[in-house]
Amino acid sequence: MPTDVPSPDDALAWATGRGMGALAEKMGIEWVEFTADRAVARMPVEGNTQPVGLLHGGAYVVLGESLGSMHANFHAGPGRLAVGIDINATHTRSATSGYVTGVCTPIHLGRSLTVHEIIVTDDAGRRCSTVRITNMVRDLPAS
Repeated sequence: MPTDVPSPDDALAWATGRGMGALAEKMGIEWVEFTADRAVARMPVEGNTQPVGLLHGGAYVVLGESLGSMHANFHAGPGRLAVGIDINATHTRSATSGYVTGVCTPIHLGRSLTVHEIIVTDDAGRRCSTVRITNMVRDLPAS
């Protein structure tokens, strides 16, 4: 954890200011909550579906990686960068409308590796996917 952990409002401001990247923006992912303990975001099903109308499995993974990588970078702190090295997902239900919400919680927050679990649920609160991401944390080169 960074030595001077921001307040929950400051953590959300950090995440919002940093942004999730162009892909997450195109998919309509938006922050709900961001703290030192967890990150929560939601994504619309519409526009992110397979040809048969189900939320695309890759969309769950994009949501999970966006949450896990952002939280890992927050944990890494200034002068460090977290990059994904492994991700997996198990899809257990299909969303066809509304939004899905990802709740990201850390499993391990180390100096060189972080592991996060992201549980993605539909509007009824039913689990649709479980994503796990491992990030490697590195020092940025001195400029």
